[in-house]
Amino acid sequence: MLSQLFIKNVAIIESASIDFENGFNVFTGETGAGKSILIDSINAVLGGRTSRDLVRTGEEKAHVSAVFTDISKEAENLLSELGYDVEDELMISREISSEGKSVCKVNMRPATAGVLKQLSSVLIDVHGQHDSAILQNPELHIGYIDSFGNTENEISDYHESYKLLKNLEREIKKITMDDSDKSARIDMLKFQVGEIEAAAIEEGEEEELLALSKRIKSSENIMELISETVSALDGNENGTGALEGMETAIENSARLAEFFPQYAGLSEKFKEMYYEFEEFANDIKENADELDFDPALQNRTERRLDQIFRIKRKYGGSVEEMFKYYEKAVNELENIEFSEERLEKLQKERKERFAKTEELAARLTEKRCKAAKAFETAVLDELSYLNMPNVRFSVNFEKTDFCESGCDNIEFYIATNAGDPLKPLTKIASGGELSRIMLSIKNVLADKDNVDTLIFDEVDTGISGSAAQKVGQKLKQVSGGRQIICVTHLAQVAAYADNHLLISKSTENGRTFTSVESLDKEGRVNELARIMGGTMTEALRKSAEELLELSK
Repeated sequence: MLSQLFIKNVAIIESASIDFENGFNVFTGETGAGKSILIDSINAVLGGRTSRDLVRTGEEKAHVSAVFTDISKEAENLLSELGYDVEDELMISREISSEGKSVCKVNMRPATAGVLKQLSSVLIDVHGQHDSAILQNPELHIGYIDSFGNTENEISDYHESYKLLKNLEREIKKITMDDSDKSARIDMLKFQVGEIEAAAIEEGEEEELLALSKRIKSSENIMELISETVSALDGNENGTGALEGMETAIENSARLAEFFPQYAGLSEKFKEMYYEFEEFANDIKENADELDFDPALQNRTERRLDQIFRIKRKYGGSVEEMFKYYEKAVNELENIEFSEERLEKLQKERKERFAKTEELAARLTEKRCKAAKAFETAVLDELSYLNMPNVRFSVNFEKTDFCESGCDNIEFYIATNAGDPLKPLTKIASGGELSRIMLSIKNVLADKDNVDTLIFDEVDTGISGSAAQKVGQKLKQVSGGRQIICVTHLAQVAAYADNHLLISKSTENGRTFTSVESLDKEGRVNELARIMGGTMTEALRKSAEELLELSK
């Protein structure tokens, strides 16, 4: 769970350290006090998109860090996969500069925003007002059913078959091109294959020619080096060489051994060295003989290198890529020239693959239908609890052609009043109804993941009265199995909190500051009374006390 959040120089928050408890945590405060900044800070430390606007005016950097304790086994496994040590506590931090750059860390080790995002998927699930907008997009409804029905395996099997089917259809489309296009393509491929074959380039030939060209161009310099080396070994008219000197050393060391026993064997060592130098001198002389280049050889070498350069530039940029292109062109040419046989084979494969894909799509649809029935019942139970007893909720299926996600078009239908016909949810639900529907769906899906912390950002928008009280009760109920953090503007919701956090702002020396404090019982009564509205009276305060007692 999220144990602590530290924020420094984020928007109007200069510095805040917030301790969370297991169970139901609630944030309240006046409009503009900074509740949304807290959610932005959490999103930032979870790898969400950030901007320089997040940095407090006049500061160079903003910093957010989050400490998690009692992390799940799934989170521990992901940490190990990402290469981080698993410890008793997990600290994730992110620093954003006024230039817009950010530095991320996991347990004080460097990380990327992508790594934070991966970790967030097993640590925290944030539900905000934007979820209602998601709920109003029918194309996303299928995702709720798949999540509820655990259709991952069926989707994976179907998708793999669907990809193979589309590949076969693309191959068939290539083969069944117009005769004029086919003829032009054959002519082009034959020309390209012929041009590469005529060049007859061999592997390693270019490297050998480049080395030869380099020797030819440097032949004078090479001859000079060889001449000097041979002179140093064999000597010349100006003096003796190393070999003659070594002959003297061999003879003298043999004579010295007669007087100094320690020199025994020295003559033989000099002889070995002499033979090695002599062999080296002979090799050098042979290399000199090879440098007698025919001028025509240089022309042939350069022309061949030019030819290789033109061919490889035309067909991939390297000899290796040219060979790959050649192989691909030959295969395509064969496929086109034997297209009738190939087409017959592909059409047979497509028929078999279509049947398999159809079978897998039907299996996926069947599982989705079963999940949809259970989903409807579960959502209706939640909605009934949230003061929508007369609502009817249905998952509507329409069959479509094969696509990435199967052959199902799924949309949620609803009737909020008794006697009303079912209609698309996107067309008739009000803001308050959407909030409760979204909360119901999230509660139904809550058991389908292993995330320990759920954050609700003003999910009670558009709700009041007894419905708001039911939302508070439901959030309290869900917090029995995981940590709940909720930003609310309703006293009926805040009253059920295990940990009530007040966000307030003040102005000092022309600058705005935000603070966060955990309220005791007296503070909670005062804050609930403020939220309930009106001038603070004894009656209003008593109502707040009653609401707090009722929540117990």
